[in-house]
Amino acid sequence: MNLRDLVYRLYARRVEGRLDHDQVPKHIGVILDGNRRWAKASGGTAEQGHKAGASKILELLGWCSETDVQVVTLWMLSTDNFDRPEEELVPLLGIIENTVRQLAADGRWQVHHVGTLDLLPARTQIILKEAEQATLGNKGILVNVAVGYGGRQEIADAVRSLLIDHAGKGTSFEELAEIVDTDMISSHLYTRGQPDPDLVIRTSGEQRLSGFMLWQSAHSEYYFCEVFWPAFRKVDFLRALRDYAARHRRYGT
Repeated sequence: MNLRDLVYRLYARRVEGRLDHDQVPKHIGVILDGNRRWAKASGGTAEQGHKAGASKILELLGWCSETDVQVVTLWMLSTDNFDRPEEELVPLLGIIENTVRQLAADGRWQVHHVGTLDLLPARTQIILKEAEQATLGNKGILVNVAVGYGGRQEIADAVRSLLIDHAGKGTSFEELAEIVDTDMISSHLYTRGQPDPDLVIRTSGEQRLSGFMLWQSAHSEYYFCEVFWPAFRKVDFLRALRDYAARHRRYGT
């Protein structure tokens, strides 16, 4: 072990030792940004960047398992990503499929898909459904894999589901207009029944949500990290938790 690695480990241990586990967020959303830029900076291809980013997911969940985090939402593919060239999108979908299989095979986590299945290739749909079914009884962290996900699309799908639900019950539009509220819409989101994210982390230095969990993140705290996702380290994760614990959350103000 070289001196740099030793210093890093000692510093990470120090940050971890000072972490207040009573203040750990229960639900963390992560925008996994910077795979392509990391690859470009290191002279690699976009596919190599996505593979490195996928490996980092398993590390992150291991770190989360050492704390009291209960839910992790990973934004792996947005609806906007479908505009990417086919020569990049096809390998990316393959990497996502392999990652979802790994998450399901690990046995520690419960996998849940959030996003629009209809936008995805049939093979990807099958793998996501199989992962959900195979991990349904697992007691570990609930891992939301956001694949084919867009925040505006989620709200539109929730409203559509709400309308279909009440149409089946014979509710008129006039009656529905009288009773519809935020709780009713929340009950039709992809994450229905889950707590909203306490903390949203975005890597790569970008300071925007880009449509990530628009409804659920109304009261979330945000942590923007300069490093690209494949270079995200445990100490960066611990810093995010420490920063969150130091904040005084004000709901609605």
